[in-house]
Amino acid sequence: MHNALMAGPNPTFWQSRFESQQTGWDRGAPGPRLLHWLDSGELQPCRIAVPGCGSGWEVAELASRGFDVTGLDYTPAAVERAAHHLNLVPSPDGQPLPARIVQADVLVWEPATPLDVVYEQTCLCALHPDHWTAYAHQLWRWIRPGGQLRAMFMQRVRPDATAEGRIEGPPYHCDINAMRALFPASRWDWPAPPYAHVPHPNGGHELAVVLTRR
Repeated sequence: MHNALMAGPNPTFWQSRFESQQTGWDRGAPGPRLLHWLDSGELQPCRIAVPGCGSGWEVAELASRGFDVTGLDYTPAAVERAAHHLNLVPSPDGQPLPARIVQADVLVWEPATPLDVVYEQTCLCALHPDHWTAYAHQLWRWIRPGGQLRAMFMQRVRPDATAEGRIEGPPYHCDINAMRALFPASRWDWPAPPYAHVPHPNGGHELAVVLTRR
């Protein structure tokens, strides 16, 4: 774990949310954009990680489709719930699935070998912006050259806070201009906008952006 005095929500905060069932961000199913990428064949089985995997819906879905998937979360309740959902996935050949749930801090975790893809949906917007630069550097290090960051950038504008320069969350608003600075063109190839809007249960929406690691 990194410093317990870190800015923003810590494991205790998220643990209490899971224990009290205050998980309004949880769709109760895999994210619709991930399902679109899978059903269209755009995303094929590969080595993939899901940081901040929460209840693990996406991890279970990816595992069921033959991906070598790692779900990451630093909250014990989330890890337990995600592992439960993963255990419900049947193995097609009776062999253990190439999937795992790891309790770890994304700011210090390292994959054993570089990843082909990271599915980033709930981690960035759950981290206080003070940690975004470190997390973005981690993502760049995790993914092999030519690999992809399939990101769902949360759009949760709070006009009063923005007008006063306050940072409010989670979820924290992932302004697209901030994302361009966080994931610069020197490290990532960006597709041209517009980006797909995906409605979110919290009342905002996500922008679906696929970045390719240089």
